[in-house]
Amino acid sequence: MDWVLIIIIAIIFVSAFVRSAFGFGDALIAMPLLALFISLNIATPLVGLCAITYSILIIYKEWRRIKYKDVVVLIISAFIGIPIGVYFLKGNYEHVMKLTLGFFIVLFALFNIFKPKLFHLKNDKLAFIFGIISGILGGAYNTNGPPVVIYSALRRWEPQTFRATMQGFFLPTGIAIALSHFFSGLWTRDVLLDYAIVLPFVILAVFLGGLLNKNMKKDRFNIYIFGLLLIIGVLLIANNI
Repeated sequence: MDWVLIIIIAIIFVSAFVRSAFGFGDALIAMPLLALFISLNIATPLVGLCAITYSILIIYKEWRRIKYKDVVVLIISAFIGIPIGVYFLKGNYEHVMKLTLGFFIVLFALFNIFKPKLFHLKNDKLAFIFGIISGILGGAYNTNGPPVVIYSALRRWEPQTFRATMQGFFLPTGIAIALSHFFSGLWTRDVLLDYAIVLPFVILAVFLGGLLNKNMKKDRFNIYIFGLLLIIGVLLIANNI
């Protein structure tokens, strides 16, 4: 086993653990780190396949906690955005989009850390907007999480409900994104081989992350969510300046 493969396994393991514990964050951790060692044409479909696996494993036990009404609106609107995102993947817009996304995430995270009770979405009327943006970012760079995370955080769900509902969104949109990668010719032999190698580590990480999620209290969970968003935003900016 060469050192690059070991690094890939370590990155995927950490990202899977974060996804299982908090419900999101895997792609925004995995993508910039993997891009340091392998090409985006391998990293993007690999992370996409892993994301589907995370969702299936989590939903298997937590499907009753999903907020289905919100999820349906988010999914339908995300499907509209995914083809647009795939178009951007083949263009030269990655730097600008990631830098803009990074600044937005940092500002949003800081705002909610210091003013956590100012905004509260009591219904799903704005879900369509968050879903479209999520689809665009997902189709392009597997970063469909931040808009939906922000939406879910503003809905102020319990940690277990947050985690399960996020997977209810990530699974169908993840499948759509993965299929778009497949039809774009990104599912190569190297991608599928890497996925098969990291799969056992993914299963272990999801199990361990689930244990952490069950022991989190709501007030602390919100701090962790926005803290993680802040770190992710900073990483995006740092990698695109």
